Amino acid sequence: MTRRLLPLLCLLLALALTACGGSTGYAENGFADGGLEDTMHTRFFNFTIHSAALSDSFDGYVPQEGYQLLAAEVTVASTFPQTLPMSFLDFQVQWGEERGTGQFGYPVCLGEEDDFSTYETVSDRQLPVLYELRSEETREGVLLYEVPRGETAFSISYQELFDDGTEGDVFFVYFTCP
Repeated sequence: MTRRLLPLLCLLLALALTACGGSTGYAENGFADGGLEDTMHTRFFNFTIHSAALSDSFDGYVPQEGYQLLAAEVTVASTFPQTLPMSFLDFQVQWGEERGTGQFGYPVCLGEEDDFSTYETVSDRQLPVLYELRSEETREGVLLYEVPRGETAFSISYQELFDDGTEGDVFFVYFTCP
């Protein structure tokens, strides 16, 4: 009897360990969760946050007092048959104890407030302020954020938005920086 149970126990253990492996990156009930190196599958593109690190400067840029920089390496790969307009506002960072507490930020850009035409990145390693993602195109770059000094737990999110103003699924990538 023990010999027959051993394969069943091994199968159950393998399934349990697989379940602990994280999200599949596909939205269910409007949300998808994942971690670093998990590919998130939106209706328009797939994206993967490969790594994230905190620092006091990035390519010569220094954050405002009381803040540090969070640099996240990202790949965005189009799965949509048409060209997509993209911007620095597409990926938001969140921090703090509770989800939805309103503590968030957008990638670092310089320019006159409320005039996107004057915005520019602080590093040529960042994704552009505004760009087009052509069908089947892949872009790699850095999402650079100013975050409060001392914070170490973050999520980077993307929410699907449609031409008619409706909102789709929301995708969160959770991680901690030492």
